[in-house]
Amino acid sequence: MPDVNTISPKWDDNVQIAANGTLPAGDNSSIDSFLVAWRDFKNLLNKSVTAGSIFSNPIVSTYSLVYTGSGLWNGAVLSPNGDIHFVPYTNSNRGQKISISGVVSTYSLVYTTTSNGFSGGVLAPNGDIHFVPANANRGQKINVIGVVSTYSLVYTTTSAFGGGVLAPNGDINFIPSSANIGQKLNSFGVVSTYSLAYTTAGAFSGGVLAPNGDTHFVPSSANIGQKISSSGVVSTYSLVYTTTSAFGGGVLAPNGDIHFVPRSANRGQKISISGVISTYSLVYTTTDAYTGGVLAPNGDIHFIALSARVGQKLDINGIVSTYSLVYTATSLSYAGGVLTTSGDIHLIPYNGAVGQKISTTAALPFDIGTCCSSFLNKF
Repeated sequence: MPDVNTISPKWDDNVQIAANGTLPAGDNSSIDSFLVAWRDFKNLLNKSVTAGSIFSNPIVSTYSLVYTGSGLWNGAVLSPNGDIHFVPYTNSNRGQKISISGVVSTYSLVYTTTSNGFSGGVLAPNGDIHFVPANANRGQKINVIGVVSTYSLVYTTTSAFGGGVLAPNGDINFIPSSANIGQKLNSFGVVSTYSLAYTTAGAFSGGVLAPNGDTHFVPSSANIGQKISSSGVVSTYSLVYTTTSAFGGGVLAPNGDIHFVPRSANRGQKISISGVISTYSLVYTTTDAYTGGVLAPNGDIHFIALSARVGQKLDINGIVSTYSLVYTATSLSYAGGVLTTSGDIHLIPYNGAVGQKISTTAALPFDIGTCCSSFLNKF
């Protein structure tokens, strides 16, 4: 196998519209300490990308859910046993999951709320799944044997956090939405807070772990970028494009670029592995189009349709294209997605009355360890 740096897939620079934003000096200073983990992961990505897909277009299908309603779920997390756990959002009085064999079932929760309880989730190093608190006044998690429990938080407020990322040191960083301080959960279960450099209402939505170990917050209504380094330093940087509800969630590409998923943005935006921020054209845009995205084994990045009427993806060469979906709701169909070991991407129902999945028909699907990696398995 050649050195992964020599076979790094390259994006077509012709799709860039602008590239006048850069990260602060020293942004990649921690890359050497985390590069081994990234190179190991990247090697797996490169093998799958090289293998490609059996068919050129994804196959989209639907399946029945046990429990549906309005705004029930917001994101999901893949557990080490292959189960996909939906994150309870509004009026979810029980949990719902899909087993590795495709069986949908429900289970009891300890804490529920009628208004925006949790938004996104994170898989901890010990296998626990933590729901990220939005309006919830306590934390809630599911352990590896399925026991649901709650724990105290240090800070709560309306629409506090949206999504989270597992950092290299084992900390789970909650991504601030309207929170004016940061909050994290360490590998020992201790909850603590830290200062942020920038806050505003609806600031960020979801985050991405970069190859150098930094956690990047994905800008929703923020007009600047914000990240927390692997050593806990919070800093900001300029963006090329901002607007209200611009992006929702992000995806790490095989070449190390971080792509923000367009929600109401009329163009894509990415951060290269060297810290250059640029934008590129999309084929389809609308208000609340997509939220959350998933990297398929062949290197395609699929945006998850929220109110979009079609699917949209970005391939390994930077080409953006659309494809048909089987089911779309009037608005806010799905929120986030999860990749399974079969190569299927499950769209997580928000207002959607049925389950929907995208079969990427990968020639070399990821194993469960890769699918559960903090580089992929987050909202």
